[in-house]
Amino acid sequence: MIRKIVKINNEKCNGCGLCVNACIEGAIELVNGKAKLVSEEYCDGLGNCLPVCPTGAIEIIEAEAKPFNEKAVEERLNQKKQREQFSCMCPGSQERVIERSSKLEASEEKNQKLEETKEELSQLVNWPVQLNLVNPYAKFFDDAHILIAADCVAYAYASFHRDFMKGKVTIIGCPKLDNIEYYYEKILEIIQNHNIKSITVVKMEVPCCNGIASIVKKAMLQAQKILPYQEVTITTDGGIKE
Repeated sequence: MIRKIVKINNEKCNGCGLCVNACIEGAIELVNGKAKLVSEEYCDGLGNCLPVCPTGAIEIIEAEAKPFNEKAVEERLNQKKQREQFSCMCPGSQERVIERSSKLEASEEKNQKLEETKEELSQLVNWPVQLNLVNPYAKFFDDAHILIAADCVAYAYASFHRDFMKGKVTIIGCPKLDNIEYYYEKILEIIQNHNIKSITVVKMEVPCCNGIASIVKKAMLQAQKILPYQEVTITTDGGIKE
């Protein structure tokens, strides 16, 4: 049948992912860093994705296409919701709390150079850490101090574990390469559904990293919970920007 449907210009698409969030039917996904219409049946042709595209890569055309399938959309959205709720249940994303105190005590007994020993120990207390995989209802968020860090920070700043991760639940993400609106929704859910003690954002000095701080502030405002907040910027040569 001839009907209205989305057409995406692959060359114009910058992979920002805003259209993925705007499409309530879930018809668009990021594939290899580009927006893609995953099925004609999921697209209703109404064009909610058009106004959010910053590069004009999306248009509505009239073309031969399969009819819009509301039932298929409903099934797809239910499956997506289950995947997010259970973090796909893959071994790499299953929720875990990592106990550190006993390991630290054992190390103290074996080595009198306590400060040096502490630096060598991992301070990670939760798994997973990637914001795309984290379940916003995970128990480790209860009464937690949260560290939200850009991916590159741990590689640029040598003492990341000791200076930032200790005593905090850590989640990481890249505001440039990943879906920033999806990050916002996840962080909003975390703030709304847990008694968060504080949030620390550690980002790089590059402009694209500002997005991760912006969505945290936006989420606090939306949740109407203004939490103790700290923001730290790391320079590309590994220092802390004053």
